[in-house]
Amino acid sequence: MASSFSCFLGLCFMLLLLYCCQSSRILEEGTVYIDGSACIAKIDEDFICATLDWWPCTKCDYGTCSWGNASLLNLDLSNKVLLNAIRAFSSLKIRLGGTLQDVLIYQMAHDKQPCAPFLRNDTEMFGFTQGCLPLSRWDELNEFFKKTGAKVTFGLNALNGRTIGPDGSASGDWDSSNAESFIRYTVSRGYTIHGWELGNELNGLAGATIEADQYSRDVIALHKLVQDIYKGKNVMPLILAPGGIFDAVWFSKFTDKASNSLQVVTHHIYNVGGGNMTNLVQKILDPSHLDEESKIFRNLQGILRNYGTSAVAWVGESGGVFNSGRNLVSNSFVSSFWYLDQLGMSATFDTKTYCRQTLVGGNYGLLNTTTFHPNPDYYGALLWHRLMGRYVLSTHFQGTKKLRTYAHCSKSSDGITLLLINMHGGTTVNVSLSVGLADANKTPVLLRITNDQNLKHGIQREEYHLTAKDGELHSQTVLLNGKELNVDHLGRIPPLEPIRVNPSDPISIAPFSIVFVHIPTIQVPACSMFTRE
Repeated sequence: MASSFSCFLGLCFMLLLLYCCQSSRILEEGTVYIDGSACIAKIDEDFICATLDWWPCTKCDYGTCSWGNASLLNLDLSNKVLLNAIRAFSSLKIRLGGTLQDVLIYQMAHDKQPCAPFLRNDTEMFGFTQGCLPLSRWDELNEFFKKTGAKVTFGLNALNGRTIGPDGSASGDWDSSNAESFIRYTVSRGYTIHGWELGNELNGLAGATIEADQYSRDVIALHKLVQDIYKGKNVMPLILAPGGIFDAVWFSKFTDKASNSLQVVTHHIYNVGGGNMTNLVQKILDPSHLDEESKIFRNLQGILRNYGTSAVAWVGESGGVFNSGRNLVSNSFVSSFWYLDQLGMSATFDTKTYCRQTLVGGNYGLLNTTTFHPNPDYYGALLWHRLMGRYVLSTHFQGTKKLRTYAHCSKSSDGITLLLINMHGGTTVNVSLSVGLADANKTPVLLRITNDQNLKHGIQREEYHLTAKDGELHSQTVLLNGKELNVDHLGRIPPLEPIRVNPSDPISIAPFSIVFVHIPTIQVPACSMFTRE
């Protein structure tokens, strides 16, 4: 009997040891160090941006046709979910453009010729014939933008009038006559355009190529044209260019020549891979792969500083996975690890605006192409827009490399907001905060994070935990604090409610989860009322 009891105790002890060992493997501690003395970058109030494209339903990649009726030429502008999804941002920047913008012409005010649509033709450079934007459709689009409060930038055809060689090189000056007619019509109708952008990915890394010197002359011509047309108007739209895949030599030459004629240098990023690749999820969840993109952000900022330009950097288009994305990857929860990490990273390098490819269309839309119901990334973007303020704080995490951390001054409220991204599938991370000020000698001085008065008055931090339904990374349904986010029967976007936590408790980040944390009790000079606009 005693022997059996001893065996039982031994078994219990072994199980306890096993449990403790397993627990030690699935729970880690870490500290987020934040320097609150000054901000390191400043983003636009409406940093979040999304694109709408021209691709017709016959645009197919790897045998999959994922665009449906998401083209600017046939998008259902009366859809209630679409309307509410844009309105929820108050306001959302929308970039109109993409590959086919450079073979799109605009109907003239007195043109009696029918406006031809894009037609599939594999012998053409972009796989489609020239298309046309009817002015009646442009009127409908602008009514839609006014109704939703969207802030629109329009990508103009930069290949018009050029000769395209067999190698894709484009020669000759830009013929601006069609664009001029279109811009004048836009102004005459009182339509508000936030910016005009010239060309899409024409710097030699995708499709046609325009040399940097020539491109800069074309941008200067566009700037003069817009200055003339908008003369006497209250608001002058931005000039944006080149909308290209970053190349340091080309961007340096272009910025040197054109910097006095443009306000925004735009570049495109697709750093995860092609839609046919089998290792997309592994790359999305690999911090070392994600870190590679920091080189581009750093190099572009270096170019802007070197040439002393007042122009700022935007990511004008980014879908992570190129060639229309990948179903159940770029439109599922796993995409949020790449997307929100890149929002955080780009902001630290003073990127002012980040445009997601797409709002709707392809397999990388923030909204489902057929139903317009939000994909997981939509909710991440909306939380960012509502919580992350303009001022970016220097942030460092000591602990697992699978946890990504970013911090901003809170938006329209006191304190700071953290973005914490746990890319580990088997580890919960308990995060503590160390907030300090660096003095002249770069010596950190630790601040108290909370105080008795705050606790007495019940001031708590707010947490927004995003996880995949059933823990499935490929799920297109996201949970906020354990509850499904779905539009209601009227097509309304659900409220995004936080849980409230004692500010002295550690922040617990579950495996494969993303957390926004608003902490009103942390007051630092970088986020004082004197620095807010």
